[in-house]
Amino acid sequence: MDLVEFQGKQLFGRNGVPVPPPGTVCRTVEEIVAAAEEHLANGASAVVVKAQVKTGGRGKAGGVKLATSVDEARQHGESILGLDIKGHTVQVVYVEPASDIAEEYYLSVMHDRVNKGHLVICSREGGVDIEEVNRTDPDAVVKRSLTPAETVDGLPLDTARDIVTQARLPAEVVEAAAELLVRLFAAYRHEDATLAEINPLIRRPDDVVLALDAKVSLDGNAAFRHDGYTEWQIDGLEADDPLEAEAKAKGIQYVKLDGSVGVLGNGAGLVMATLDVVAQNGGAAANFLDVGGGASADAMAESLGLVLSDPDVRSVFINIFGGITRGEEVAAGIIEATKRLGEFPQKLVVRLDGTNAEEGRQMLLRADLDSVIAAATMQEAAAAAVALAEES
Repeated sequence: MDLVEFQGKQLFGRNGVPVPPPGTVCRTVEEIVAAAEEHLANGASAVVVKAQVKTGGRGKAGGVKLATSVDEARQHGESILGLDIKGHTVQVVYVEPASDIAEEYYLSVMHDRVNKGHLVICSREGGVDIEEVNRTDPDAVVKRSLTPAETVDGLPLDTARDIVTQARLPAEVVEAAAELLVRLFAAYRHEDATLAEINPLIRRPDDVVLALDAKVSLDGNAAFRHDGYTEWQIDGLEADDPLEAEAKAKGIQYVKLDGSVGVLGNGAGLVMATLDVVAQNGGAAANFLDVGGGASADAMAESLGLVLSDPDVRSVFINIFGGITRGEEVAAGIIEATKRLGEFPQKLVVRLDGTNAEEGRQMLLRADLDSVIAAATMQEAAAAAVALAEES
């Protein structure tokens, strides 16, 4: 579950991470105007009108604007509310007093799947172009992998101090930044987050460091420990992704990704391997979908319908290993699913292996479906799916 900025700051604040004075959550232009009037009357030299959406790139898309007057705030509110930012329509805006910024840094803690632990990233170069900094000047970005054993009692202050020093943060803020990192790590772990990112972490002229922005992703598998994370479910904030919300309602294991090859398999391990083989063949997966232990017509129709409804999908790679479920049963499910779904422009590349896989492939060939291509191996299927995605 992803949080928007103001929610992330609330989460940080309750865990001792220093944040700026609270702003105002607004859903209408008039609420934005009233919030600006209040903050300016209370001594703020300017306010920042910020779109609250669950995606990055708000600033470059025109979703973050500085206003030095109420009239400016009104103009910005009118332009930001309803703005489309990477497919997310702005329905909620956050108005907060502008901060006096001397420098901007980057700081984050995230789950490290590769090393089965935690990853801390720190850079003296923060702001909207941090991804470019990582590509062009990787030495400016410090990455520290930590094991659970090293952090059983939290992130040690000495370790935090070493990280921010190595990142070349100014000596004047090293201690404050290290203490903030310790608290950020505690918030990340206490709230069962998979990501807690501050970009930018700012230094004020008085050397106070604050989390000016907050990006937090919470682990849905830990929702039972946090009352289902219901406190973060607020009107006006869309689901993390509409397709993911639909899949969850149907009990389908689905994660939206950024590529163009739809991926459907049975078993999480096989699906992960399928993502890898698509990448090895020069493509990128549009999703992760685990149809589960069976591949009945109902399951295939629901799953295929979900994958095909993604406008980014240009081809689909169906990768099924038959165990108890035999290959001919899988093929029958795919054939029936295509009938139920009707016509669709994408091609389906199907790779069957395991019990009666050859019988299943023959069934697909005899069905003579224009939309289905049978493949014998993962490499063959991946190459075909990537080529089809590039052609369409």
